[in-house]
Amino acid sequence: MAAYLGELAALTTSACYSGSSVLYTFAGRKLSALVINRIRLILAVLLLVSVHWVFQGAPFPIKAGLSRWFWLGTSGIIGLAMGDFFLFRAYQSIGPRLSSLMMSLAPILVTLMAWMFFDEALGSLSLLGIALTVGGIAWVILERPAGQIGFRVPAERLRGILFGLGATISQAVGVILAKEGLVGGFPAVSANVIRMICAMTALWVFTLFQKQARQTYEQARKQPRAVPLILGGAILGPFLGVSLSLFSLQRADAGVASTLSSLAPIFLLPISYFIFKERFGWTAILGTMMALAGVALLFLV
Repeated sequence: MAAYLGELAALTTSACYSGSSVLYTFAGRKLSALVINRIRLILAVLLLVSVHWVFQGAPFPIKAGLSRWFWLGTSGIIGLAMGDFFLFRAYQSIGPRLSSLMMSLAPILVTLMAWMFFDEALGSLSLLGIALTVGGIAWVILERPAGQIGFRVPAERLRGILFGLGATISQAVGVILAKEGLVGGFPAVSANVIRMICAMTALWVFTLFQKQARQTYEQARKQPRAVPLILGGAILGPFLGVSLSLFSLQRADAGVASTLSSLAPIFLLPISYFIFKERFGWTAILGTMMALAGVALLFLV
């Protein structure tokens, strides 16, 4: 069993991300995406700073240098503050299953950006993986409900798809920027703290500038049941999910760990069916499998 701890950690990462998306979806029925993101980032920073203090001896990576703070901070603002706002709006419009599936496009965009900006080679198997992922997601998106003629996409679904694309692009850009800040073997835990702190600071400066801090507090006070949901999502996502993903990368091959960490859409199929009463056919299931096979091929080549 000990030999497969990395793989088990990666699978648990997918389960954590699935759970966090469900909790954020329920919270989104009570609070707006902006309010959820504001509260979530505060809670995530408190959790991560506490862990960093215990294991690194200081609450913040003070000696990281201005260059790292710039690259990692910008990564956090784009990938977390902006990206998660789009993602939470997608949860509200199209649900956690399809939103998480669309996030499977992020590794594709990262691969393409790395090819464009860092001259990282793209082989034929990588191109096949990209084609499978894009094709599988398109297949699920264009699935027709029973009785519908043609491929017209309802306005709310189209809005959610656009928000999902915004989240995917933001996350991919955030990863590319973080790559620059991680050069030289900088600890991933410290990098995550910098990203979260900068994302939270930028979002709350914008909130104060718009004079919406009190409004955020009042909304949260009127919906007290939403705050535990956001806390649970912060624990499962930025805290446990990210920590387990880093552990899996240390104990398993990067390709295997990354692939097993990307299985949230599979976990969300039964959850969406039984909890959210979402009805989908075999087309959606096969399209999801096809997209994740593409992601696996991309990482395992």
